[in-house]
Amino acid sequence: MTRSLDGKVALISGSGGGIGRAGALRFAEAGAIVVGCDVNVESAAETHALVTAAGGTMLDVSPVDLGDFDECRRWVDRAVEEYGRIDVLWNNASAGVFATIESMSPTDWDRSIRNELTLVFLATKAAWSQLGINGGLIINTASVAGHGGGVAGIAHSATKWGVRGMTHVMAAEGAPLGIRAISVSPGVIETPGSSHQLSQPGVTEALMERSLIPRLGQPDDIAKFVAFLASDDAAFATGADFRIDGGLVNHG
Repeated sequence: MTRSLDGKVALISGSGGGIGRAGALRFAEAGAIVVGCDVNVESAAETHALVTAAGGTMLDVSPVDLGDFDECRRWVDRAVEEYGRIDVLWNNASAGVFATIESMSPTDWDRSIRNELTLVFLATKAAWSQLGINGGLIINTASVAGHGGGVAGIAHSATKWGVRGMTHVMAAEGAPLGIRAISVSPGVIETPGSSHQLSQPGVTEALMERSLIPRLGQPDDIAKFVAFLASDDAAFATGADFRIDGGLVNHG
């Protein structure tokens, strides 16, 4: 594989999960120094071990609660202390609450906003000045839910529309500093987090009927695309959202 990210320092949140783990492995394979974090110490440690075993370089700063600004700053400061710079911030971590309007409690709504939207702002704010030094890149994980909405997705859709909107603002405010901002909107990706939903009778079949590419997305489908966006080959892209959904939104 071409080492298209050679020497870049990339912060990836949610590095213990499906997409985050695939991203850490892909970025490291492409030559990046990965600085990961997760609330789940055990899964984050597993990712660190996998990256190291594959010959990559990774620093794990877990546990980090990205809904706490001081914790975000600790993550960013540790990266700068160790490597002297930040080139990429991938705001990948997310933990939504799915419920209908009638059944969702105000507490669950607040929790979803905090853990899907607020954490993107806080991590970006913590890294902003460092990203401006070398003209860095922010990549935000949105979702196809940010292009529409469905039953039991009131908070999730709200946050992912919000992530897309914030990306536009980050690109506009970051331009004078040389900071670019991009969002990606995955479709249905087969991860530990989606396993319960996909195991429900008829769910996978219904999704396949709506998709132009008749398979479920895999974490590496997202990781490969984001690694390209983080490379110099995508240096003219900013303020854009890229759907990686197998044609789900287009056809559905």
